[in-house]
Amino acid sequence: MRKIIVFVFCITFFSPPLFAQFTKYIVKFKDKTGVPFSINNPSKFLSQRAIQRREKQNIPIDETDLPVVPSYIDSIRLSGNVLVLNQSKWLNQICVETADSAALQKINRFSFVSKTQPVKRLQLNPENRFAEKTIDKFKGEIENFTSIPSLSNDHYAYGFSSDQIRIHHGEFLHNMGFHGEGMIIAIIDAGFYHYKTLPVFDSVNIKNLVIETHDFVDNEESVNEDDSHGMKCFSIIAGNLPNKLVGSSPEAKFLLYRSEDVFSESPVEEQYWIAAAERADSAGADVITTSLGYNLFDNPDFDYSYQDMNGHTSMIAKASTIAAGKGMIILAAAGNEGNDSWHFIITPADAENILAVGAVDGSGMVAPFSSFGPSSDGRVKPDVASVGWGTAISSIDGKIVSGNGTSFATPNLAGLVTCLWQAFPEFTNLEIIKTIQKSCTIYDHPDNRIGYGIPDFQKAFDDLNQQRILKRALIILGNQTLKIYPNPFKNHFSVLIKPERTSNSVFSLFDATGRLYFSKQISLQQGVIRLIDFDMMPSIQKGIYILKYYDGKYTTGLKVVVD
Repeated sequence: MRKIIVFVFCITFFSPPLFAQFTKYIVKFKDKTGVPFSINNPSKFLSQRAIQRREKQNIPIDETDLPVVPSYIDSIRLSGNVLVLNQSKWLNQICVETADSAALQKINRFSFVSKTQPVKRLQLNPENRFAEKTIDKFKGEIENFTSIPSLSNDHYAYGFSSDQIRIHHGEFLHNMGFHGEGMIIAIIDAGFYHYKTLPVFDSVNIKNLVIETHDFVDNEESVNEDDSHGMKCFSIIAGNLPNKLVGSSPEAKFLLYRSEDVFSESPVEEQYWIAAAERADSAGADVITTSLGYNLFDNPDFDYSYQDMNGHTSMIAKASTIAAGKGMIILAAAGNEGNDSWHFIITPADAENILAVGAVDGSGMVAPFSSFGPSSDGRVKPDVASVGWGTAISSIDGKIVSGNGTSFATPNLAGLVTCLWQAFPEFTNLEIIKTIQKSCTIYDHPDNRIGYGIPDFQKAFDDLNQQRILKRALIILGNQTLKIYPNPFKNHFSVLIKPERTSNSVFSLFDATGRLYFSKQISLQQGVIRLIDFDMMPSIQKGIYILKYYDGKYTTGLKVVVD
């Protein structure tokens, strides 16, 4: 019913009393005819890093990458007392602020305008709404830690953040040398209060790891003076205070974007988020983490229903799915509505091809506030879970304290995802996501609380390493079904095989006189590539040997040279 009311507003907002209720609008365009850019020359509107991300993952540059037609924007701007706030090339729309009803009527008559819709209601009592929203949206109960955990011989002395790293075997990635170097993480949130001076960010600031900031709410560059929620999330990823808090990806580079206006709740914040995500894409971000979500608004006519949590209704879910299609990994908080009447995930956690993150504590117990899945169209949601109940974060006065919320589970996981992708840059975003899901504790029987479960990054690392071997093996194998390498060899060789039939196959090595040196039986499956290792005894003599492969029907012989 609420969705129908919003639709009616979009059609009939011209009446002065109704128009006066709204201050900001989306203007959606029909096409990109006349845009002065070409998908054949993407360097004019995308960074080289963004282009390379697409090329590496075989993602074509398409019309959604092209900017909004400038002449369309100019026509809107000149239609009356209208301020253009931002734009979305992905959804081909702009956001405007106006109280000029005549201008809005004129805009709707433009042939290139598809529709307009209000996204922000006039605020009458922002103080009360701010108080309600703070309690509802960021449910963290914060208290100081009282003891310092024991230290270990790991690369980092995690201190209070030990549990949230170790529950995922994240220390394995760090010990292997992957701390986020060379990766870019975009954090889209409500503000990053005093990140320039808080001690947890000393390393970040000394190394200049923050490469860009922008406030899409107030249209300015600085985000240092705004709400502290984004700062707390940032500390979980980037903090580096030995024996107190070490983040999950402390050596990455960061884009800090503010899209959330904590003084109100309206769909215009979705548009702010979309503008931020597009900027992150154009700047070459690898990962976007966002601890924001939407279901209910100050104006109930904008409210979503659970049926809308299907991945393709809300603007922010549509944009998140597009962002994933551009080759980035998107992580979104599932929501803190588990104990509320709403109960379910909030958008954009419902988007497709992203990681929606639920909350557990350091021992793996599900947080009662963590929102329930699935998505309304039946997909597993949340996808995974991380520590968001008793998470080590920085407070606004620099203390390391404990916080609760899927808001905090999401950046913790985002940092480890970044480190894993750093280790395997040749894999696509969807391959990384799928491997992370497969590593989870309940992958074979996902539920509606933590999805596939708690990821194990050591397991994911081993899986990707095996996949890497097989990918390289495919290159070596080429069009052949059987190949030996290296050849010649000294005391070890491997066989790459793509069996033509399922069988208990036998590999036998004969010397030049026909004497059997050894025999080995392997169970093989038709079409499934296998890499089989053979370790020879040190006493094997130099010379020419024949490796015979019998699959139960045919025998193949290959010459092997011992050097």
